[in-house]
Amino acid sequence: MGLFDKLTGTRRPSDGVVPLPVHEVRAALLALGGPEVPWVVRDGAAEDADLVAEWRIREPAWRTFFLRTQVSELLQIRMRLLPDKREVRAVDRMWQVTWAGDTPRLALSAEAARGQMSVSTKSWTLGRGEGGEDGEDGPTQNFGVDTSDLKDPVRDTVLAAGWMWRGVAFGKL
Repeated sequence: MGLFDKLTGTRRPSDGVVPLPVHEVRAALLALGGPEVPWVVRDGAAEDADLVAEWRIREPAWRTFFLRTQVSELLQIRMRLLPDKREVRAVDRMWQVTWAGDTPRLALSAEAARGQMSVSTKSWTLGRGEGGEDGEDGPTQNFGVDTSDLKDPVRDTVLAAGWMWRGVAFGKL
């Protein structure tokens, strides 16, 4: 892996992995998001991409999760599948989230927010003591949002399919 590959997040599949046809790679990526994960992979034709992976912040079932975690930034990965090269080109977009009550509003803060992104884990524990007060005793619930929770499974699926994951910093997807 070269220096530029490291900067863009480009990864190559392991030696000996037989590349799958494009329709199988697409199907594997679309199958990633399920009801138990707070993100989805969907068709991206309306956004000049083949596929888009993003957090489910607008879905009512997940909105309270994101509200409780006070998420302020979200990652979106736009992907283009290039079957001739057996490559998925990916560009990240970081969205700023503001909350009006329990309704999220998303805004791309600047074009500079486009490229390969990473946000550190934001994690904390909520707990209640036996009398209902905040404290160390009693049941706890962990919350956190990390860009790798979305990016790693998507990228790993591409690599397991024998395709290259090429991060695109700027320019055409």
